[in-house]
Amino acid sequence: MTSPQEDPLPVVNEDDREAAVGRLHKAYADERISHEEMDERLDLALAARTSSQLASALTSLPQEHPGTTSTIAAASGRIRRRGAWHVPRILKVRSAYGRVRLDLSRAVIEYPVVDIELELGTGGARITVPRDAVVDAKGLHTEWKDLRYRAPRRSRSGGPRIRISGSMGFGRLRIRHARR
Repeated sequence: MTSPQEDPLPVVNEDDREAAVGRLHKAYADERISHEEMDERLDLALAARTSSQLASALTSLPQEHPGTTSTIAAASGRIRRRGAWHVPRILKVRSAYGRVRLDLSRAVIEYPVVDIELELGTGGARITVPRDAVVDAKGLHTEWKDLRYRAPRRSRSGGPRIRISGSMGFGRLRIRHARR
């Protein structure tokens, strides 16, 4: 009689790996680990194939803040964020009627991946992302008008990854990269 096979350990995806590397850099910047220890842990994190191997590179580091989700909601009117505002890890935007304007070009983005979840009834939305950001809007469902976004010809590395998901009723989402 054969014994049931154990489930394989979860494989590490690139977003988890990037988050781990970000935590290591932050711990080094906060002087919680030495330069040599950071190098050793980075080697472990980059070579990790399973989540338990990745977790071993992060042992004894301070945990990330659990309050990294924020919701902006309005029944009608405008939703507008611009300037040097702090972008949470997950931003939920809800509006029944009205326009949404999110300008992330000068915003403080502390996370390598930012998820923006849109739930919009009628009214358009415009999101301006940093020049070096990578945009993924595959998770967005539109009812009436299609998404307007053109990726830059030359992509720069090092910017945040902005993932946009959710649904839009009668309106159009326009995404553009900042010029500077």
